[in-house]
Amino acid sequence: MKKILVTGGAGFLGSHLCERLLDEGNQVTCLDNYYTGTKANIRRFIGRNGFSLIEQSVIDPLDGNYDEIFNLASPASPPHYQADPIYTFKTSVLGTLNILELARRTGAKVLQASTSEIYGDPLVHPQREEYWGNVNSIGIRSCYDEGKRGAETLMYDYHRVHGLNIRVVRIFNTYGPGMNPQDGRVVSNFIIQALRGDDLTIYGDGSQTRSFCYRDDLVEGIIRLMNAPDAVSFPVNFGNPCEFTIRELAELVLDMTKSPSKLVNLPLPQDDPTQRCPDISRARDHLGWEPRTPLRQGLEKTIDYFRQFVDMPSFSSAGRA
Repeated sequence: MKKILVTGGAGFLGSHLCERLLDEGNQVTCLDNYYTGTKANIRRFIGRNGFSLIEQSVIDPLDGNYDEIFNLASPASPPHYQADPIYTFKTSVLGTLNILELARRTGAKVLQASTSEIYGDPLVHPQREEYWGNVNSIGIRSCYDEGKRGAETLMYDYHRVHGLNIRVVRIFNTYGPGMNPQDGRVVSNFIIQALRGDDLTIYGDGSQTRSFCYRDDLVEGIIRLMNAPDAVSFPVNFGNPCEFTIRELAELVLDMTKSPSKLVNLPLPQDDPTQRCPDISRARDHLGWEPRTPLRQGLEKTIDYFRQFVDMPSFSSAGRA
């Protein structure tokens, strides 16, 4: 049994990670200020043996004694992280700094949830971890992109200077039950619009590509990375190497929901990546990990989950990824 801190533990991925860690018999502390996560995601854990909750931001000083820290604290969808870009950047940089100082004092192992966004609008395809990226440092997405890049810098500086035991996972587009229906990400928005019979709004011509990884596959990979030998301290891509265009995703959602909705195109936002697909050779070679859930199977479970939200107000930020 380990004492584990999960920052951002009330979020989409964080709450499912908490559940998996609890099921394995660990003592799990969830830290979240509900900026994008919700208490509803963790309500089923409150009162459960081994679970505790700290309601605060990672920007504030942290205390405690843990064996492992999973840092998932950050807004992750463009509408959310662009809503307050300064807070987003502070969460990534100051939050990670606080976590690393806590780990330095206590000897905890730290896993940083980084992102495929550190590759920006990539000029290399598919993206390998050795690629340094093509990021606009003054663009509207840079609060998230550069914030995560800065967080990775801090992780490796603390590793080199203080000998911290670190892990870095670069997460590509992830979906599944438990997503916030109002988070503005492309999978949730397309499903909600299709179930409501609204037009599916696509930014650009829909030819931009993404790779969609199912929630449970990602959580499995995160746990394998934390449990890997200490030599696996280099960044590791986690995502689905099967690439789809945004238009293909929209058409698949329409087919699976039997929706009469139509596809409508809107102007492409600034710095929206044209291609996004991971090379997962490191994950396969060092962790024996690859995604197991085909997109259609994962979407079926996700659509069933979202049926409860069909009466919610329509969304204006659909198609973002």
